[in-house]
Amino acid sequence: MARPDPEASGEKVLARNRRAGFDYDLGSRFEAGMVLRGSEVKSMRAGAVSLAEAWASVEADGVYLKNMTVEPLAHAAFGHEPRRPRKLLLHASEIEEIRKGVDHGHMTLVALRVYLKNGLVKTEIALARGKRKGDKREAIKLREANRDAMAAVRRERKG
Repeated sequence: MARPDPEASGEKVLARNRRAGFDYDLGSRFEAGMVLRGSEVKSMRAGAVSLAEAWASVEADGVYLKNMTVEPLAHAAFGHEPRRPRKLLLHASEIEEIRKGVDHGHMTLVALRVYLKNGLVKTEIALARGKRKGDKREAIKLREANRDAMAAVRRERKG
């Protein structure tokens, strides 16, 4: 089944962590706002954001997104630290669910994407369990088999 197009729902994806689905088995997903500075929002809108090494942690006063890189703009009057921890805005029940998954379920929090939704910067995080090397090989085999099957269908349609 195809996923709904985020562009059609008024969302603009600013950054995506494409390796997350390959490296982890993704579980529950959460949408969270972020506490940001104005220069960070301008940089994100300009596309100067990367989730390549981003992860989240549960701390005493909330959930923080760490290692997300937001490059400062060259012409900004005042800047910001590119890799500072950013607090995620979640409901208390969501924080408790995440805390249980991390503490008791031996899971980690992975950032999947950063996007604009109705003019606000949001992030999607997921509880995830790391895949082993064999699991990754199975994923590669399945992806290649699907690609070959789709190519065969296209060849048949052309005649």
